[in-house]
Amino acid sequence: MEIDQPLELDVEAYAAGYTSHARTDRLLFISDKAGQTQLQLDALRLAAAELKKTENATRYLEVVERLNKRAPGCHPFDREWVDRVCQRSAQRHAQLESELAGYRTNLIKESIRMGYTDIGDQCYNTGDLANAFKYYSRSRDYCTTSKHIVNMCLSVIKVSIEQGNYVHVNNYVQKAEQTPDVQKDPVISGKLKCAAGLAALDNRKYKLAARKFTEANAEMGGQYSDVLSGQDVALYGGLCALASFDRSELKRCVIDNIQFREYLELYPAVREVVNDFYSSKYASCLMRLDRLAPLLQLDLHVHDHQAALLTAIRNKALIQYTVPFTSVDLRVMAAAFNTDVAGLEAELAGLIQVDQVAARIDSAAKVLIARHANQRRATFHWALQTAEDYLRDTRALLLRANLMQHDFMQRAPPGPSGRGGRQQMSPFGDHMMLRGAA
Repeated sequence: MEIDQPLELDVEAYAAGYTSHARTDRLLFISDKAGQTQLQLDALRLAAAELKKTENATRYLEVVERLNKRAPGCHPFDREWVDRVCQRSAQRHAQLESELAGYRTNLIKESIRMGYTDIGDQCYNTGDLANAFKYYSRSRDYCTTSKHIVNMCLSVIKVSIEQGNYVHVNNYVQKAEQTPDVQKDPVISGKLKCAAGLAALDNRKYKLAARKFTEANAEMGGQYSDVLSGQDVALYGGLCALASFDRSELKRCVIDNIQFREYLELYPAVREVVNDFYSSKYASCLMRLDRLAPLLQLDLHVHDHQAALLTAIRNKALIQYTVPFTSVDLRVMAAAFNTDVAGLEAELAGLIQVDQVAARIDSAAKVLIARHANQRRATFHWALQTAEDYLRDTRALLLRANLMQHDFMQRAPPGPSGRGGRQQMSPFGDHMMLRGAA
């Protein structure tokens, strides 16, 4: 879906928060999703300029072609640069393959690992993600230290995120987390938490995603800019938390979380949304979310989840508003949510149908009336259940006492000395007391 309404987005400032492939990927995504021609052109120009700093000639060709298709002649094609980069990349790749063959002949384990890693880096820099994944994963068999394993996992995770293969992301996050001492490094731990959060977000496991993002250590900061920025951690963690956490979890894991608060400071709009929601300022909260919605559509990872997340947050706000009251005037509630009574009534009816709101609507009086559980009936049921449990336990104790009284013992097998024994059941539990035979 393209965004047609005007956006206040400084593309250059936005792209500055990312490095490497992440910057190019996000610029190209904006050029695909933005409905404004100027925004598309700005994103494509920046992407073309960024790609000329790399060895990814193939992608440069694609971007220039797209750019000139939207605005013919606006960006000249640099054929000389493309030829030079392709030749240099081919020579470099051949050299690395030759060196790796020598290492494998000499069976130098550390050199083989470095050879695979270097070729993986070369493939990644030229945009060949499939071969980059292959060479990075092959280096695993030659890793000799925890640091080597973690670096290999992070490289595979980065490539897998770009490929959209989140099964591999989860697998290699788990491998890295099983490495000794990895949790002692807050930066690496933060990267793994964020990668796991992206995988959970892609699988629509929003509560798990919220936990992962809110557990990211603040020391990571912008050191994962080749995948996501600190603002992204705040955005993804904040939205997923609002959509899935209850009030106590929201306060403990988000508002009172010193580490995550530092990320929220990087994105004041998300911070204010969280604070408004927790303070029950629902009209303000939902208004801020509506302002964020067009920007969410331009986000590489959250665009597919925008509707689901915003709907879940709005439904939670409606539910939380109704919980403390036995009856609610729909006109007052509509004013609190900055909506009309008819629309609010339809939303509440939907929540009642799926048993998220225990209430009924008096359409004539425009009142929502809560249906509270019958406390007298619940207490009576609890008393009967407790009595049945007591009788069952009493019968079991009487049976055990009778068995012991009539010397119903389990005979133990003969010991090494040939002497037998017998086991006696304790009346105080299921443990057996061994008593030697006379």
